[in-house]
Amino acid sequence: MQAEQIVLRDIVLIGGGHSHVVALRMFAMKPLPGVRLTVICTDTDTPYSGMLPGYIAGHYSFDEVHIDLRRLAQFAGARYFRDEVIGIDRANRQVICRSRPNVPYDVLSINIGSVPQLAQVAGAAEFAVPVKPIRRFNERWLALLKRVCEHAGDTTIAVVGAGAGGVELMLAMQFRLRHELVKRGRNPEDLSFHLFSSEATILPTHNTRVRAAFAAILLERGVVIHCNAKVTQLDAGTLHTATDARITADEIVWVTQAGGAAWLADTGLALDGKGFIRVLDTLQSETDPLIFAAGDCAAMINFPLEKAGVFAVRMGPPLAENLRRSVLAQTLRDYRPQSRWLALISTGDQHAVASRGAIFARGNWVWRWKDWIDRRFMRKFSEFPAMDDKRVSAPMQNSQDAIRLDAHEQTQAISAIAMRCGGCGAKVGASVLSRALANVHPIARDDVLIGLHAPDDAAVVRVPPGMAMVHSVDFFRAFIDDPYVFGKIAANHALGDIFAMGGEAQSATAIATVPPGLEAKVEDTVFQMMSGAVSVLNDAGCALVGGHTGEGKELALGFAINGLITEKLDGVMRKGGMQAGDVLILTKPIGTGTLFAAHMRNQARGRWIDAALASMQISNRAAVPCLITHGATACTDLTGFGLLGHLVEMTRPSGVDAQINLSALPLLDGAVECVAAGIVSSLQSANVRLRRALQNQAAYVNHPRYALLFDPQTAGGLLASIPADQVDACVAKLRSLGYLNTAIIGKILPQGDALAPIVLSE
Repeated sequence: MQAEQIVLRDIVLIGGGHSHVVALRMFAMKPLPGVRLTVICTDTDTPYSGMLPGYIAGHYSFDEVHIDLRRLAQFAGARYFRDEVIGIDRANRQVICRSRPNVPYDVLSINIGSVPQLAQVAGAAEFAVPVKPIRRFNERWLALLKRVCEHAGDTTIAVVGAGAGGVELMLAMQFRLRHELVKRGRNPEDLSFHLFSSEATILPTHNTRVRAAFAAILLERGVVIHCNAKVTQLDAGTLHTATDARITADEIVWVTQAGGAAWLADTGLALDGKGFIRVLDTLQSETDPLIFAAGDCAAMINFPLEKAGVFAVRMGPPLAENLRRSVLAQTLRDYRPQSRWLALISTGDQHAVASRGAIFARGNWVWRWKDWIDRRFMRKFSEFPAMDDKRVSAPMQNSQDAIRLDAHEQTQAISAIAMRCGGCGAKVGASVLSRALANVHPIARDDVLIGLHAPDDAAVVRVPPGMAMVHSVDFFRAFIDDPYVFGKIAANHALGDIFAMGGEAQSATAIATVPPGLEAKVEDTVFQMMSGAVSVLNDAGCALVGGHTGEGKELALGFAINGLITEKLDGVMRKGGMQAGDVLILTKPIGTGTLFAAHMRNQARGRWIDAALASMQISNRAAVPCLITHGATACTDLTGFGLLGHLVEMTRPSGVDAQINLSALPLLDGAVECVAAGIVSSLQSANVRLRRALQNQAAYVNHPRYALLFDPQTAGGLLASIPADQVDACVAKLRSLGYLNTAIIGKILPQGDALAPIVLSE
C-alpha cells in the first residue's frame, strides 16, 4: 500500500510581501516532504511596488501590477488564510488572528511591509492619504482620483516625502490626473502640485546627476519643490512646516515616516527605533531563532538597508533556503545584501532614469527596459508550470532533506502512514478529539438535556410542547484549504434546509473525516474546523450535541440538523405553494460550482474565490422572517441541483410554470468567465439533464449565462415566490438586512400545455 501523505512541520508566513511571494514560488518548484506552508494575509491581491507608479499613471491595469496571492499559494501547495494578524504567542508557537482561532507554527516568517507613522505629525492621520501599507493604497488612490475628477475648479495636490517613492508617485499622479481632466474636457492647468522634502534636496540617496535631472523635470512640469520643509502639522487643507510656512492643499499624500506595525511591539521581539524587527544575517529574529523577518519590516543589524523593493525581492531566495534549513535542523546561511543597486525611476510618462551609485542614464529606452524587467518578474507569479504533487510524502527517508523527528513523533508518523484499520478502528483518538473540542463552546439550550460534553452514548433533546421536529442532513468533502472557513460553510450549508422551511434550528450532530497524521496536526485541524462550525451554529441558536470523527484521505464535514416548527405548521414554507402571478426572487448570487472547479485547477482569480467564500458564509436565517412577513408562498435553498433543478422541484408540486430572466440573475464575480472557459463542476453534467424542463432552451443555449442555470451551489441563497404587490418591499428589506444581491429573477405563470414548465427570457 502506498504511504499516506502526512504533515510533520508547519511553516507559517505572515504577509504577502515581495520576499514571501519569491519564497512561495521557490517552495513550489522544490517542495519539502512533510512540510506544510500556510500564508496569512489580509489582502489576496498584493501589489508589486516596482509597477505601482505605472499603474497610477495609467500604463498598467490592476491585474498587471498585482500578484494573486491565493493562486500563488495554491501553486505552492500552501494553505491560504485570509485574516489579519494581531499578535504572536511565542510561548505556544501560535499566530494570533483577529477573526479566527490561533494558527500553530513550527517556524514563522514575517513579511508585512511598513505602516505610516501618522501619529507623529498632528493632523496627519485625519487629513493625509498614506501610501503605505502599499497593499491598501489602491482604494485610497481610486478615492482620491474620484475626488479630484469631481472637484470643480482648481485643485492643489501635495506629496510629503521626496525620496524616490515620493518623486515617482508625484509624477505618476500628475500625468494621470492631467490626462483625466483632458478626457473630461477640462483644463489640466487647474491642477497644482507641491512636493515637500525634509532634506536640503530631493532624492537624497541618489547621485547629483539623478537629483538634477528630476529637479529639472519637476520644474518643467510645474511642480513646486519645498526643500528643508519638514511638515510638522496638518489642518484641513493646510500644511505647516518647521519653518512656520503654511501651504494650502486640497489633497495631501503621505510618503514618509514609515515604521513597523503596532502589534510587533507586543511580541517581545527585539525592534529597532522605528519598530522594525531586528534580524541577524540569517534573517532570523535577534530574539527568537524560530521567527524570521524580511522586506521592509526587517532591520538587518549588520547591514542597515534602505526600504526598497529590490532588497525585499533579493531576500526571497535566502529566506526560502533558511526556512527549509530551519525545519531540517541544518546550518543556516547568511544573506549578504549588495552595497549598490540599480534603481529605475519612472517620470510619469513612458520615460525613466537609471541610477546606480555614480551611474546615471535616462530615456524612453530606460522605461522600456524597466517595463521588460517588471513584466518578466510578474510572469513568474501568474504563469505557472504544471507540477507533480510532491509537497508532502512519507517522512521516513534516508536523505539530507528528511525532517528529524523525536521518538514520540516517529512512532506517530509510522502509525499515520501504516495501513489503517476500518470500522471503529478508524476513529480519531479519544485524547486528540477531547483536546481539540475542549475549547469549542456550543451554545447552551434549555431543551438540550444531555449534550456534547456529557459522557453518554447519545444526546438527549426535548421537543417543546406544540412543536414538531424537522430534520435534515448534509455532508461533503473540503473544497478549500482553510479548515476554519470550511467548517463555517459546512454548518451554514447544513442549516439551509431548516431555514428554507421557516424552521428554528435546535441541535446539530456532526460527522467529520480528518486525514491521519501527527497528533498535534490532527488536533489542530479538528479544532479549527469545529471552531468555525460552532461559531455558525451558535449564531443560529443551534446547539452542537455530539458527533463522530473518523480518519480518511480527505477532510470532510457534515451535520444532521434537528429543527423546530409548530405542529400546526404555522409559518412553514414549502416548495409546493407557488401561485400564478407571484414574483420569483433569489437572495444570494450563484456561481460557486464553476468557481471552485476553476479554483481546483488554479484558474480562478483569488478575489473571485474571496467573494464566493464571503457569500457562502452569509446565513439565510435573517431572510426567513422577511419572506414570511411578505407572504412568501414557496421557498427552497439553492444547493447541488442548481437553480433550474430546485425551481423544477417547486413548479411541479405547485402546478405552475415559471419564467427566468437570464439577465436578471445575480452572479458571483468570475462565474461567467469560468463557464466561458469551459470550466464547470463535476455535478454539472447530471444537472444538465434537466434541460428538458426548458421550453425554449435551444434559443438560449449559447447565452453566456445559460450554463449557470445548472451550476450546483454550496450554501446558496433562498429561492422564493412572493406576491407581486409585496415583492418590492420584500426585496428592499432583504437588501437592508445584508442580502445586497437579492434580485427579482422571474415570475410564476399559469400551468400551460407544454410538458416543460420553465421558459427563459432575456
